[in-house]
Amino acid sequence: MTPNEADRGSPRQESVLPRRAVARTARLASLPLGLAGRATIGFGKRLAGVPSETVLTEVQLRTAEQIFKVLGELKGGAMKFGQAMSVFESALPEEFAAPYRATLTRLQDSAPPMDPVTVHGVLAREFGPRWRSRFTSFDDNPTAAASIGQVHRARWHDGREVAVKVQYPGAGEALDADLRQISRAARLLGQLLPGTDIKPLVEELRDRVVEELDYRLEAQAQAAFAAEYAEDPDIVVPDVVDVTDNVLVSSWLDSVSSLSRLIAEGTQHERDTYGLTYVRFLFSGPERTGMLHADPHPGNFRVLADKRLGVVDYGAVARLPERSLPSPIGRLLRRAVDDDWAAVTQGLRDEGFIKPGIDLEVDVLREYLTPFVEPAQVEHFRFTREWMRAQAVRINNPRGPAFATAIKLNLPPSYLLIHRVWLGGIGVLAQLEAQAPFRAVLEESLPGFAD
Repeated sequence: MTPNEADRGSPRQESVLPRRAVARTARLASLPLGLAGRATIGFGKRLAGVPSETVLTEVQLRTAEQIFKVLGELKGGAMKFGQAMSVFESALPEEFAAPYRATLTRLQDSAPPMDPVTVHGVLAREFGPRWRSRFTSFDDNPTAAASIGQVHRARWHDGREVAVKVQYPGAGEALDADLRQISRAARLLGQLLPGTDIKPLVEELRDRVVEELDYRLEAQAQAAFAAEYAEDPDIVVPDVVDVTDNVLVSSWLDSVSSLSRLIAEGTQHERDTYGLTYVRFLFSGPERTGMLHADPHPGNFRVLADKRLGVVDYGAVARLPERSLPSPIGRLLRRAVDDDWAAVTQGLRDEGFIKPGIDLEVDVLREYLTPFVEPAQVEHFRFTREWMRAQAVRINNPRGPAFATAIKLNLPPSYLLIHRVWLGGIGVLAQLEAQAPFRAVLEESLPGFAD
């Protein structure tokens, strides 16, 4: 293919991801089979006298390498599923989490890139055959590659440094096909994250696919956040420079790291500082913009050279009807902090968290929810993996009282995305092991709590 053909957008590039649908499905299907095969080999080694803990770690390491290599290379829904799982790494027992941590961190940050010929084809279709005239320079080597598209550094025709996000051809079909396949294997893939119900996570990801593929809708949300945070001393949101159906051009953020890297390599001071900025952004967004940034995985949060936190990727946002987080959340949390559990119980019934006809005693609900209220009860709370694991073990023990209480509770559809962001944000704070004045953040930004 000649360079001119590439710039015009060859038809051969129209369906880069879906044309490989059979191969993608086969690779995803290989994951549970590979897990079973390694378990069998591990059993044989134990019979041969190899210590069980040595075999377990070896099997986990090889499984993690295969799983996240496949998820990352396939991009699409496969990688998005892996990124969603990575947020909950802190809930895993350490013997499970350790072999997975490095691969999860890599998955949060990047994926193998799309080739330049394909990139040029997308740009030619979106901007026309003279697409290069829009740029004074364009780097064919991507600075980041993720589940739906990849980002290139360029210089806009007016001299501005820009980030050019290019959607993979066929990304929509690949996302849907991947998530359907993963949904079918949910029970087996659930073995990778014990205690996590994979199927609802996959269903929610499928519901969000259409929004995340719509770059014009993303640009509207990003522009609103950028305008609101333009003067913020701690948060930077890139400005929207141009947008088409499959290309989004934003102002360049000069990042030196990300929350993903701080989880693996940051000092305690860095993890505390940026953990606080991270949670303040998540909670302040609804009141300031009427939207909740709904993709809390740490690869979307970039540490800039000037020490501010840059926030990217606005494809997944919740547009809140009241332009703020629901005030009943804050009121109920305040009553829990004040130990008024009778009011909490009634409030949960009123909001639909306890369905009519479900018998749930006040003392039982207090015992179940008190650990979750702890971060709001003290001025400073340190989120740790140990704390997160303790809650996961407590809730997911089918013989324990917490499990019996959990299955009586309901999550109303209107709270589904808020719950995901809340839980995901806590998961990231636990990965950072950040100490934060969480109560002060709630008083600043959670309607109903300060009152």
